[in-house]
Amino acid sequence: MAGRELPPTSPFAGDDGSVDPAVASALAALGAGTGDLTGVVAALAGTRVLVPVLAELEVADTVVHDGHEHTVDKEASAGIVALRAPDGRTALPVFTSMASMTAWRHDARPVPSDMARAALSAVQEGWEVVVVDPGGPVTALLPRTAVWALAQQQEWHPAVRSGAVDPAVARAVERALAPAGAVVGVEAVPGERAEVAVVVTLVDGLDQAALQAVVAAVNAALAADEVVAERVDSLELRLRRAP
Repeated sequence: MAGRELPPTSPFAGDDGSVDPAVASALAALGAGTGDLTGVVAALAGTRVLVPVLAELEVADTVVHDGHEHTVDKEASAGIVALRAPDGRTALPVFTSMASMTAWRHDARPVPSDMARAALSAVQEGWEVVVVDPGGPVTALLPRTAVWALAQQQEWHPAVRSGAVDPAVARAVERALAPAGAVVGVEAVPGERAEVAVVVTLVDGLDQAALQAVVAAVNAALAADEVVAERVDSLELRLRRAP
């Protein structure tokens, strides 16, 4: 963009602020419905992103996600902007180019960072998700598990792909709940309100106190499982009564 240059900060001196071709291709595929977040995350690994800094913060901003606009609150930490995602979690915005940042806020100052460092900063701040190019033309909301993988410079394996829960995740859910009393069946399926829904079939005849105790034990067992914690962004629990 004319009149806008990246600061000459090593190792980004000479960066012209353009988007990485592989990232541009992955985002275009996501926007067209021919790609998914897995491709976007893979393309972002090892690339330069721009983290915005604003001199003055406003009360709210709008993020476009899945074709819909969401009003979000802004917060600040050392001048870095954070967005409140639609599900209430705090998100770090990053941009793939000066053009996409300028389209979002013409007065935003770019701070170049490699993707791993930006993701690690989000994790350290307690910001669970990352929003890529919140002003478009294609916006990608990276879930907590993808942010963790990028921060650790590891490949991201989403819990749900092609409309099915990864078998390793399903087995982890079943293993975690195997010792739970009163549980006679467990199934992990794609969720409606969360990434993964855990369908738990319980013995018939439980009173309210026993039901609450089982639910507490199920939630604790899922939270304690390492695979579930690392691979699943969010969970919903569905209870069924055994016939």
